This record gives sequence, C-alpha cells and structure tokens, in this order.
Amino acid sequence: MKIIGISAYYHDSAAALVVDGEITAAVQEERFTRMKHDYGFPVKAIDFCLKNSSLRAEDIDYVVFYDKPLLKFDRLIETYLAYAPRGFISFSKGMMLWLKQKLLIKSDIRKKLGPGFSGKIVFPEHHESHAASAFLPSPFEEAAILTIDGVGEWATASIGKGAGNRIEILKEMKFPHSLGLLYSAFTYFTGFRVNSGEYKLMGLAPYGKPVYADMIKEKIVDIKSDGSIWMDMSYFNYCTGTKMTSGKFDRLFGGPARDTESQITQREMDLAASIQLVTEEIMVKMARHAKEITGCRNLCLAGGVALNCVGNGKILKENIFEKIWVQPAAGDAGGAIGAALFAYHQLLGMERKPRQSDTQKGSLLGISYNNDEIKAFFDKQGAVYSYFEEKALVEKVSGLIAAGNVIGWFHGRMEFGPRALGARSIIGDARSVEMQAKMNLKIKYRESFRPFAPCILAEDADKYFDLSCESPYMLLVAPVKEEQRIPVDEKQKEIMASDPDLRRRVNIPRSQIPAVTHIDYSARIQTVDKDRHGRFYELIRSFREKTGCSVIINTSFNIRGEPIVCSPTDAFRCFMNCEMDVLVLENYILMKADQKVVDNESRRKYIEEFKLD
Repeated sequence: MKIIGISAYYHDSAAALVVDGEITAAVQEERFTRMKHDYGFPVKAIDFCLKNSSLRAEDIDYVVFYDKPLLKFDRLIETYLAYAPRGFISFSKGMMLWLKQKLLIKSDIRKKLGPGFSGKIVFPEHHESHAASAFLPSPFEEAAILTIDGVGEWATASIGKGAGNRIEILKEMKFPHSLGLLYSAFTYFTGFRVNSGEYKLMGLAPYGKPVYADMIKEKIVDIKSDGSIWMDMSYFNYCTGTKMTSGKFDRLFGGPARDTESQITQREMDLAASIQLVTEEIMVKMARHAKEITGCRNLCLAGGVALNCVGNGKILKENIFEKIWVQPAAGDAGGAIGAALFAYHQLLGMERKPRQSDTQKGSLLGISYNNDEIKAFFDKQGAVYSYFEEKALVEKVSGLIAAGNVIGWFHGRMEFGPRALGARSIIGDARSVEMQAKMNLKIKYRESFRPFAPCILAEDADKYFDLSCESPYMLLVAPVKEEQRIPVDEKQKEIMASDPDLRRRVNIPRSQIPAVTHIDYSARIQTVDKDRHGRFYELIRSFREKTGCSVIINTSFNIRGEPIVCSPTDAFRCFMNCEMDVLVLENYILMKADQKVVDNESRRKYIEEFKLD
C-alpha cells in the first residue's frame, strides 16, 4: 500500500510517503523553492517522495490531505457571522482565497498529480493528523496524546489516546480560545513574525521577569483546572482583522506593539517571560488532565505548541508520565506524515509494530547527494576542495572544530521538520566564549540573544545536563548540571539582571560549555547516538577524544530568513556569503581561505534575497 500525505495552503506545506506502513520520505516544499514556510501545493516535495522510492503517480493508492477544508470553511463563515459587520475586509479577502483555491483541493490534487493518478483522496481532521503524527511513529504500544496549535478546523487543542494501530480523540478545545493563538499574539506584540517568530519569543523569555503573568491570567485568559482556557476576545483582533491584538491589549501593556527590527526593551523581555510562564502552566495542566482521563504511562505530543521545548521540558520535569515523545515536525508539516499513517493504520486497519527508537528514522527523511554529484558541482564552480575517506574526514573536521573554526556540515538525508539534526548543520566548539555571538551576528545574521543547541553524545548526556531521557530531536530543554556551571560575580549579576544590551548578557560565561548555555543555565539538547546519526556521532566522538568534551554547537545550516539548505548549491552559496570557515559536503572539505573571494556587494544581495523574519 502506497500512501502520500500532504499538508498545504496554510503554513509549511509538505509531503510524506508511506509504503506498507514505513515512512520512506518526507520533506517541506520550502527546501526546494527556497521560500521560507512556503504554503503552496507541495509539487516538488511530492516529486521527491515519488522519485526517492522509484514510484510514479499511478502507483499511489491514496492521497491524504491533512485536514477537512469544508469544515474549516464552515468555521470561517460562522466566525464572520458572529462578529459581523466587523472584519468584512479580512473576511472578503479570505473568502476569495477559499473560493479560488482551498475549496477545490480534491480537483487540485488530481490535477497536480496528473492523469496517471487514479487512487482515492481522503480528508482526516486536522487534529487527527496531528495526533496520528504524534502516536503512530512513536515507540509506544499505548500512550496519551496531546495536540496543541493555533487552530485546525475548529479544534485548537485535543487530548486523545493511542493503542496499537488506532487513535481516539477524547476531548477538544475549540476556536477562538487557543493557546497557540495566545502565544502568537504575544509573538506579534513583541515585534516578531507570527508562525515563525514564536521560538524567538521563547528564546527571549529568560532575559525577562514574569511581571505580567498575573495580569495575563486576571485580564486576558482564564485557565481551568484541566488546562482548557477561556480568552477575553476584546483583547484580540484575529477573528475580525489583520492584526493579532486590539487597542485594549496595547493599553493594558503600556503602548503599541514593538516595531519589527526596532530595539528590544525590558518590556518585551518581561512580556516574553510572562507568557512563557503562563504557557508552561497551561501545558502542564493539559498533560495532567491527559494522564487523568487516559491512565496511560506515556505521552505523545504534536501541534505547533509542541515545538515549545521549554514547555516540553517542564512536562518532563513534573514526572507526570514515565516517557514522552514529541513529533519532530510537530507543526503543520508533520501533518503530512500523520495523515498518511492515519489512513494506513486507522482507516485501512493495518498492523502497527512500534520500535524501541521510534519509526521516524531520526527524521532524516529528505533528499541526499552522492560524492560524484558534489564533485561535479564543485568543478563547475571552480571551487578548491580536498577529498577524505570517512575516518580521515572525521579526524580532520573534529580537529578544525577544536581549533575554533565554524563548520558547515552537509551529510546524508536532509532533516524533516524545523530542526537541523546533524545532516544540514552549522557546528562549532561549545567551549568557546565568543562562539555564540560570532555565529549569531556574522554567520546567521540574526539577533544576538538567540541561543544555540548543544549536541551531546547520548552516553555522556548525564555528565552535562539534568536530563532523564534521550532527546534526539532537539525538543526538550533541561538545566546544565551544577558541576558544569561557572559562578558569576556581583558585577556580572548586575549586567545579567538589567543591562539593555543583550550582547553583554550573552557574553557572560555561565558554564564550561558557554556557547550553548542559556542565560538561565538551560539548554535545548540533542542527544546523538550511533544508530540514528552515524557519521555525526563519530565526529563528536572524535572531538571528545581530542578535547575531553562531548558537546558541540549545532544550529541550522542557513542564514536568517532562508530555509535550511537542501542542495550542494544552497550550501555553497550560504558558505561563500557568510563568515563560515569550513564547508564539508559528504567526503569533501573546502576551506574558506582557499576559495575565490566574494565581494561585499554580492554578499549584501544574497542576504537581502531572503526577507529577514
């Protein structure tokens, strides 16, 4: 049985292919089109999935779209009628888009796949797709399922139960009351872009104090004991307008939203800390209620809010469940995998066999390139490169990291989901005090406060972090161990508490691995094991042999505003147009000092090509 799952038209379009229950490929459309969060129909992603398994459209039995467009259309109509005549302009724009495109999805699918496709088209509900993406690839035979996002058709969060090859949705929270939209409202108000800047808000939170948390709970959101919420919609404008918040919201927090790219003030830091604390409280209450009504020992998470790795870490720390598993592509893109697996197991009743390490294959499900393809590209570019066999390559690169170089690392199949997991990564020495600022400002071209993730050999994780389980998908935050921390003096404490220049706060070393230790002594951890990560594992192991340290920095291979690199062309352009030192493409190493110099005008045009978010 060959099934394609699709997410499209809303945010992060993607396609996934499931063949006889196995996830053989999954990729976001943005990686090919180079348009970040591309929401168009995933033509290129589908084409890759088919070619990767040597299939054609006529070989596909089912195409499964990740939600029900008609039910979502029903919500659009009912929302407008509830608020009419307010929001007519917003409604009319949305209506035109629906009438032109989204209500014709079935015919669009057949048109895009071509006349060869004669299979069936299926439409599960949005949160069914999320729940399926959370449970069905997980390592659990039985688990509670918690899905939280902005909104699907009507549901904004759900609690379900997975057992064997089936999932059941037990409880839902409905629009307009939504934890995802609440968090996005604060994302907008603090000057970041909705649907892409939420992780920035999470990263900013430790710099502030949650002084607004009580006000948020008193004025804006009523949190019930089961984690459901009721929001005072007079503070919000997303039901009727083009902005997330209203004038009443502005007045409550002392003025209008921060202008994008303007200086971040203490107000934004404190707002970030406050909404993060409120979000964690809600997530924990939802998780406790999921435990109460399912009785399960394990928890699976999906939906955009499940990318809030600080909240995930809080659930883990509370010991509500024995184990948790988070879908690596927890947002809409992951709905493509969920939709395909939902059809295979739930609708067709096919057997499911959980594996100890899950069936997501490290989420390394995208395209790969061989050495011959890479060499041909380099020769065409006139690049200067050296070839290394695997063991020699690992030795060479680990030494370059230890010497303070920043490396672009490109190996194997590309990651599915928003995190770079060692296939399309920029890596460096976590022991370096200057590395975080260097990577943020000179390579990623992004805000200085943004933290980087540590990659740690799985067997050494407990030497550095208070983490009770593996974290192969970089979706858990945990504290750095006390013995790894560096005490700060009184002057440094004063800077950390109030200096408006975030760069000064960032540059205060807090541990033996300062480049990956956030201001609150936390870290967003990726545990690296040999089975999932192969060469990447060997690289870190070689670095440990040279330095005694099992931790390196890992961040996505891209500049701000650009999707993660997909092809050798993408990687080479990024490498040449930022201040990276070394590029590793499969078995080839390029040193920046050996390459033709890129002039500043070319670099400026490259950076401006991607609209910075």
